[in-house]
Amino acid sequence: MKELAGIIRLPFLLLAPVCVFLAAGLAFSMTGEIDWGLLSLILFGAISAHIGVNALNEYQDFHSGLDLQTERTPFSGGSGTLPENPHLAPLALRISIVAIVLTVISGLVLIYLQGSELLLPGLLGLVLIILYTKVINRYPVLCLLSPGLGFGILMVGGSYFALTGSYNKEVFLVSLIPFFLVNNLLLLNQFPDVTADREAGRKHILIQHGFKPGSLVYLLFLLLAALALIASVYLGILPLYSLSGLLLIAVGVPVYRAVSKDSSNITALIPYMGANVGMVLLIPVLLGAILLY
Repeated sequence: MKELAGIIRLPFLLLAPVCVFLAAGLAFSMTGEIDWGLLSLILFGAISAHIGVNALNEYQDFHSGLDLQTERTPFSGGSGTLPENPHLAPLALRISIVAIVLTVISGLVLIYLQGSELLLPGLLGLVLIILYTKVINRYPVLCLLSPGLGFGILMVGGSYFALTGSYNKEVFLVSLIPFFLVNNLLLLNQFPDVTADREAGRKHILIQHGFKPGSLVYLLFLLLAALALIASVYLGILPLYSLSGLLLIAVGVPVYRAVSKDSSNITALIPYMGANVGMVLLIPVLLGAILLY
């Protein structure tokens, strides 16, 4: 059981449900109702997609040798499951395939129920799952933006459409909040892995431009997430007390200071990486709860 949890990176699977929860809150605030059957199917597909990309990433990073080179932390460097249990590599691949197939099936059912407009975001999400480790990580801009695209714009926006049968620019604006925060989550978790990633052929923004520009990108995305939240409240999309989310976003300020001051001290960064993970998970939960309330 412990090995299975490592392969699918169980703690990180919370990210998919909280993004769906935010979409459910938006759907309820704009329509006054939630189809619980549809929501269950959406949640199943979102979690399957997350399991698929996690397991595939574990498998591919093990076979490339990357997981043997990383300095592992609770938030980066892989789970360590396959380096410690090489015989489980075929299981990881099977899990990823099954999860991706289940994701496709749930997506096709949603397309049948709610319309073909879900096909394009579904296909884009599938491309992100399959190509993330082998291809996307070799292109700095794609590597930087694809996590937020998947969990923010596609998961929040796609879930909203699947629940309501429609889409609007207001939902897109709110989805920018997790877009920027999730991009920052993956960016921050790349700091301890720069040397190993470079040797494995990856080329993300920290490898191409260094720690200082990378920390400035983190700060920029943090500010843009705050701006998207303020704009959503100003335009009446989110209630006024959603601004309490700015208190959580402020957690990112000491995180930025830590990575800009001493990016090479991985041990010192671990508490800040944990605080960043908590912030990214709590903000969609907070906003979704406010909308549902």
